[in-house]
Amino acid sequence: MPKSRVRKKKESVQIVDEFAHLGQSRKESPAWLAPLMVAAFIAGLIWIVIFYVSTTKYPVPHIGAWNMVIGFGFIAAGFTLATKWR
Repeated sequence: MPKSRVRKKKESVQIVDEFAHLGQSRKESPAWLAPLMVAAFIAGLIWIVIFYVSTTKYPVPHIGAWNMVIGFGFIAAGFTLATKWR
């Protein structure tokens, strides 16, 4: 049975060196991102809860079910910010 080849150390070191720059290019999130993301989630949740508890009269009285769209808009903004968090 043939014997398998042994890799040279220079090749493996070279591969490691090629990908070393990837770890350095990662940036951290700004300090305001996480609080804003959580605030958007909570604002959307509170908006929807107020809409249901007030029997569809509040937070904005004359727009009706569009209050749900606004609440889910806040939640969608929170998810959008969550994708940028590192």
